[in-house]
Amino acid sequence: MQATAYTYDSETRAGSVLLDDGTPLPFDAAAFDAGGLRLLRPGQRVRIEVEGLEGPPEGRRVVLVTLQTF
Repeated sequence: MQATAYTYDSETRAGSVLLDDGTPLPFDAAAFDAGGLRLLRPGQRVRIEVEGLEGPPEGRRVVLVTLQTF
């Protein structure tokens, strides 16, 4: 799934992304580290993997954030 980086805190390595429909989804340091990134800037297109898509939005959890490659 694709999204846009919205916030990122380099100290905690956590932040949030915006889905293409405008829905924000937070991610934690584990999701950031799983992607092997060192830095993320707001506005960058990213690829994410999300658990809990079948359930309610509050049950969704980003488990991987990496840069979108074409």
